[in-house]
Amino acid sequence: MSSDKKTRLFRIRKTLSKMLNARGYLVSQKELDRDKDSFVEDFGDDPRRENLTLMVPKREDPSENIFVFFPDEEKVGVKTIKEYAKRMKDENVFRAVIVVQNSLTPFAKQSLLECQAQKFYIEQFQETELLVNITEHVLVPEHILLSDDEKKTLLDRYKVKDTQLPRIQMHDPVARYYGMRRGQGVRII
Repeated sequence: MSSDKKTRLFRIRKTLSKMLNARGYLVSQKELDRDKDSFVEDFGDDPRRENLTLMVPKREDPSENIFVFFPDEEKVGVKTIKEYAKRMKDENVFRAVIVVQNSLTPFAKQSLLECQAQKFYIEQFQETELLVNITEHVLVPEHILLSDDEKKTLLDRYKVKDTQLPRIQMHDPVARYYGMRRGQGVRII
């Protein structure tokens, strides 16, 4: 395997670890501090994508887990999505991140929506989106997710309705990084 691909997978895994930690999942300190040498030590010179799969529990509720899948295919199809959904169902996990090399087929995108209808929420990221941790960029302000109570306090304090607050797009890179959902509040510093 080329050193380039190994470095690429290492950088993606590191960004994912920091992303999950920022979302409130219990990522080990070893995983957060991992350097390229320890990555090679654990996964070898030719890391197989399926071995990079992660399952991490939530900090506040250890019964709530999230999967991170690395499919082998360049263009991920329905079969792979259904396999991941079955594995999520078997292990009682309702959230997942899928890291695709290139893209999903149109039918696979439709399959993701069907999974959502069954309460299995699978987010899709391309490898190129995870090569760099965007929250560490100098031009990206700090984003802090608000709890429901904090949002209610904010609305009461300024005597505004939910609809009067500024919006952030669902497809905004930082919103996707933090896994924000419709109706959540965020403080941007």
